[in-house]
Amino acid sequence: MAKSPDLPGSIPLFPLSGAVLLPRTRLPLQIFEPRYLQMVEDALRTPSRLIGMIQPAQVGSQRLSQIGCAGRIVAFSELDDNRMMISLKALSRFRLGRIEEGFRPYRSAEVDWVGFDADLNKQAECIEGFDRLALMARLRRYAELRGISSDWNAAGVVDEETLVNSLSMLLPFTPEEKQALLESPTLADRRELLDGLLEFALRGGDDEERIQ
Repeated sequence: MAKSPDLPGSIPLFPLSGAVLLPRTRLPLQIFEPRYLQMVEDALRTPSRLIGMIQPAQVGSQRLSQIGCAGRIVAFSELDDNRMMISLKALSRFRLGRIEEGFRPYRSAEVDWVGFDADLNKQAECIEGFDRLALMARLRRYAELRGISSDWNAAGVVDEETLVNSLSMLLPFTPEEKQALLESPTLADRRELLDGLLEFALRGGDDEERIQ
């Protein structure tokens, strides 16, 4: 598997349906299963402190999606009842390779980082001609339809990558839809798909006349 000198050839995997990690975002997680508590402890002993977030190919399936995103543990705290809170900072998406055999209670796999060079840039992606007002108007209609409340003032001033990626992670899309957002090659592609998903929901999920 091809990799940068700074990227490991294999990482531990945390399969979680409905949860995706996108470039330059952070994801808080509460860990309570013993196998994943062990995974966190083992990851903290490594120089990279990486965990690969990946969705099952289907809900309830042991088979995994082909693309996930690795995050570095940047904060952790122990809670009561043997639980742990961690915060993952996205590093890069990866393509899943061979699942490694071993005696660990969690899965690890070889991963390929090729094709995701832009994820490693410190500078956020931009969208040429980004129409923030149109997206925010559609988002407010969607939120009203779904009964979602949020700080829309804050959402209206963050940069376009943070806005698009955060919405892709947080909105109640299906696991398949979130996987498609994760796999979008560029931020512009993800924005276009996000618009489509919002509009589809506003139409009631069918070909009825567009809700104004």
